[in-house]
Amino acid sequence: MGGARKSDGWIDNQLAVMQYCCMALVIPVSKRGTVTLPPGLRKRLGLDRLENPMLLVEEQGGKLVLEAATALPVREIPASTLKKWICEDESGMDAFNSTEKNA
Repeated sequence: MGGARKSDGWIDNQLAVMQYCCMALVIPVSKRGTVTLPPGLRKRLGLDRLENPMLLVEEQGGKLVLEAATALPVREIPASTLKKWICEDESGMDAFNSTEKNA
């Protein structure tokens, strides 16, 4: 990952600022869809300290957002939290069903 190209003047400076200040990175995607995160980024996200690192990937406004994720066995999640999630899920489904019927 070198610096910005020298031939484009102003654009080079903008790319350099993005690369070194904003952590914008250009990362190749293999034909199979594999992406390799650079070691420095893995370290900043704390992925280097995990035995089986995972990322939560969300599409937001045409962009991919990556966040470090953690998997927990269901037995380790408090029952009150599970009940809350189930209620939220059911109310979301009720709202979806009611809008579908009105359409």
